[in-house]
Amino acid sequence: MPIATINIIPIGTDSPSVGDFVADCIKVLKDAGANFKMNAMGTVIDGDLDDILMLARKMHSVPFEKGVQRVVTTISIDDRRDKKVTSSEKLESLMKRL
Repeated sequence: MPIATINIIPIGTDSPSVGDFVADCIKVLKDAGANFKMNAMGTVIDGDLDDILMLARKMHSVPFEKGVQRVVTTISIDDRRDKKVTSSEKLESLMKRL
């Protein structure tokens, strides 16, 4: 199962705070019923690769819809095909090793 981390950065806003933009992007995931977890530096999404990419595109559009003229979006995808692993399972495996 693919796991993706997405980070959307609106550039040229009136304030250094981006919390309202982040909240609106997260609403895209909530409305879609996506399996995701937020952290202080981005959002991790578990799911079908086509769904993840579609959601990333919608999230990328959110700041533009709010009047921002430039957005930088980074996506990191871990697509393991030999077995189905969720982000929670990856984290649990790591924690056992510590």
